[in-house]
Amino acid sequence: MSTTRLAATLAVALCLTASAQAQTPAAPMPPPAPSEGAAVPAPLEPGDAFGEEVTLPERNIVYVTGHTNWDAAFDSLVAAFKSLQDYVGKQGLTPNGPAITIYTETDDTGFSFRAALPLAEKPKEPPPANIAIGTAPGGKALKFVHRGSYDAMDTTYEAITNYLDDKRLEAKDLFIEEYATNPVSANPDKLVVNVFVPIK
Repeated sequence: MSTTRLAATLAVALCLTASAQAQTPAAPMPPPAPSEGAAVPAPLEPGDAFGEEVTLPERNIVYVTGHTNWDAAFDSLVAAFKSLQDYVGKQGLTPNGPAITIYTETDDTGFSFRAALPLAEKPKEPPPANIAIGTAPGGKALKFVHRGSYDAMDTTYEAITNYLDDKRLEAKDLFIEEYATNPVSANPDKLVVNVFVPIK
């Protein structure tokens, strides 16, 4: 994965507020040329969203908070989801949708995240120390679909960043990935990820 490119595109998208508020439109920045051998997303299929306006519902979640570097990103998320799935299964809790990752901070070396599973209702007993209970962000967002490996996400985020810049939209300081395919068990080269960008 071109970790510097992914970190840069996430950081640019998270800072679009200042660009959107500028009086003079900024010239769109072309995405950097993919490095040799870089992974690319699979083509989108008919009906796949790219910039579709949606309203995210607030949902109960259990989550693991973490920080990881870009090279270990997918493995770190999969490990977090495994621990959550084990907990939910042992407690007999009912999932209320696919697994999600809430990105709360990014830089050139890595990112902070909440790997979460939505639940129909909150657990009655306190979870173990490494797992927390909370609420997933809700409200107005734009939906973008990514198909392919996690290593190809940087190209999708470049396209998202350009879309937000072209439309002069104000993004909140987070991204949400929802995994239509289970990241723990799915073929890692055939992931389907819904990327939600909450909008101010």
